[in-house]
Amino acid sequence: MAGTAVLGRLSWQLATVVDHVDETAWTRSVVLDPPAWPGHRAGQHVDVRLTAEDGYQAERSYSIASAPEDDHLVLTVERLDDGEVSPYLVDELRPGDELELRGPVGGYFVWEASLGGPLLLLAGGSGVVPLRAMLRHHRAVGSTVPARLLYSARSLEDVIYRHELMGMADDGEIDIRFTLTRAQPPGWSGYGRRIDRELLDEVAWTPAEGPLVYVCGPTAFVETAATALVELGHDPGRIKTERFGPTGG
Repeated sequence: MAGTAVLGRLSWQLATVVDHVDETAWTRSVVLDPPAWPGHRAGQHVDVRLTAEDGYQAERSYSIASAPEDDHLVLTVERLDDGEVSPYLVDELRPGDELELRGPVGGYFVWEASLGGPLLLLAGGSGVVPLRAMLRHHRAVGSTVPARLLYSARSLEDVIYRHELMGMADDGEIDIRFTLTRAQPPGWSGYGRRIDRELLDEVAWTPAEGPLVYVCGPTAFVETAATALVELGHDPGRIKTERFGPTGG
């Protein structure tokens, strides 16, 4: 049975597009119904493959935005103007269309309630996607693990899942904090600078509290945050990172 499950994850299947949601001006969530989904863990990703009429294929990996407990599989895609895959997923894909994918993939950058915490999530831009899956899982299972998200974005309009995250903050379920690096709205009381050692010293739990840390975002963001945490005395073995860079989109 285990071999069958692995084979299923590595096999391509066609998932039907159920819905799509515009998250920001250039980011869209695609809601999918894969017919043979084996289930996933919060933090995993899938491979997506597009095939042109002439047979040319382009393949990209996208983090799963939905929790294991959610009704559908959700991918949140940031549109890259010169990309081969993301413009199609963001601009062209419609409900009723089919998307070829395989997964789930990855077992390192995952969190489930049994792993404990405190849970510190650091997101840069669209790096929030797998962390949102973790937060939704946290809520779905009624976890009592203390959780905190620090999300760095250029402006409030660039914050993916803004209303959902603010709702979590208002409910008091999760400690949600934003830092807006380029533009802040009038009356903004949050942070307004890039994540650095001083900011992490203020926001993170102490090394003695032993937080389990997940950092996701552009390579420079991830390296800066992870290095700063180690310099502050945090255990490198409790810091998990996932980075992305130019891949052709």
